[in-house]
Amino acid sequence: MLKKIIVYISLFLCSLPVTILAQVTDEQKKYTAFDMRSNGKIYVVVTVVLIILIGLLLYVVRLDRKITKLENKR
Repeated sequence: MLKKIIVYISLFLCSLPVTILAQVTDEQKKYTAFDMRSNGKIYVVVTVVLIILIGLLLYVVRLDRKITKLENKR
């Protein structure tokens, strides 16, 4: 069960867009991070991302349990 969760998480993380390839200068990165931290918006972004990831994880676990239950019925 834990291996399946790890596989699902790794597949999800591999499918995320790579922000390293974005055409953003170092000054823009520093300004954006500083601006978001100074306004307190970074915590909102982190919270929303964590809620989405936790929701996806719970969905995958629930789906896995349902599929396992259906497989055991047969």
